[in-house]
Amino acid sequence: MNDKTTQRLARLETHVAHLEHQVEQLNGVLIEQGRLVEQLKRQAQRQSATLEAIELERIKATNPKPPHYQ
Repeated sequence: MNDKTTQRLARLETHVAHLEHQVEQLNGVLIEQGRLVEQLKRQAQRQSATLEAIELERIKATNPKPPHYQ
């Protein structure tokens, strides 16, 4: 190979190594974001269930039982 081809190949290998490193970093970020999304979904579900229970208790407290139920 001549010098120009060798230099071009070296540049390409450098770029490929850099791109591989970026892909690994992006994959790590993606995995972490996936974990965070799952954590936030679980938290939102818990809060939703809590709010639903609070709302049901509020409805029960504001709707007195008819006299024949007491």
